[in-house]
Amino acid sequence: MKPDVYTYSNEGGRGYNEDSVSYKEKDGHGLYVVADGLGGHQHGEVASACICDSLMEGWSPDEEDDRADALKEQIVLANQKLLTLQQEQQSKMKSTVVTLAIDDNQAAWAHVGDSRLYYIHGKAISHITEDHSVAYKKYKAGEITKSQIAWDEDQSCLLRSLGNEERYEPDVNSQLLLCPGDAFMLCSDGAWEYLQDEEILIDYLKSETAKEWAEGLLLRIMGRIDADSDNLTLLTVILH
Repeated sequence: MKPDVYTYSNEGGRGYNEDSVSYKEKDGHGLYVVADGLGGHQHGEVASACICDSLMEGWSPDEEDDRADALKEQIVLANQKLLTLQQEQQSKMKSTVVTLAIDDNQAAWAHVGDSRLYYIHGKAISHITEDHSVAYKKYKAGEITKSQIAWDEDQSCLLRSLGNEERYEPDVNSQLLLCPGDAFMLCSDGAWEYLQDEEILIDYLKSETAKEWAEGLLLRIMGRIDADSDNLTLLTVILH
């Protein structure tokens, strides 16, 4: 199978973009990353770039160990690099991250914070990462609906992020036996907060390429954002 990939990143209503997106592919293997520098801290763009660069540098298509374990180890290492950078620049810069690794017909993914991964299999969304945020905890507890997460007063209160000596542990998942037509979307909160799950699926089902899928989603987002909207970044992957 060959991944069809498209990336998009925009500053939104901000004067600068603190999101980072990157991917690397070789011989049926690939690594895909979206990181969101936290706007309430200094130098968010530096933090997200540090995380992306660290994961790209640490990735090997010839990884012999369990890929999910390798992703976890690389995120821990990226966090250490960010902590060192904080000391060098005297800054409390922090970032979220969501990353996906594809190895032929297998996949593993991991995330810290509220950047998300959506996995489509069998013409249905079969997995969505769970945000490490107070708002998501409220949703899980039944205090708010899923659609209310994006606009809840605690949506930006993260329980985990990179750039912390504690509370940086990633959640890791793996999926074996990927099939042609399987698809993934990685995105920052500036993208998913304007989208409903069924809209993400509908636009995928109407698309033949990763670019068409992303463009459909972006049309929805652009019709809903306001002047104060956050940076928005997404990365779409469709397996052919």
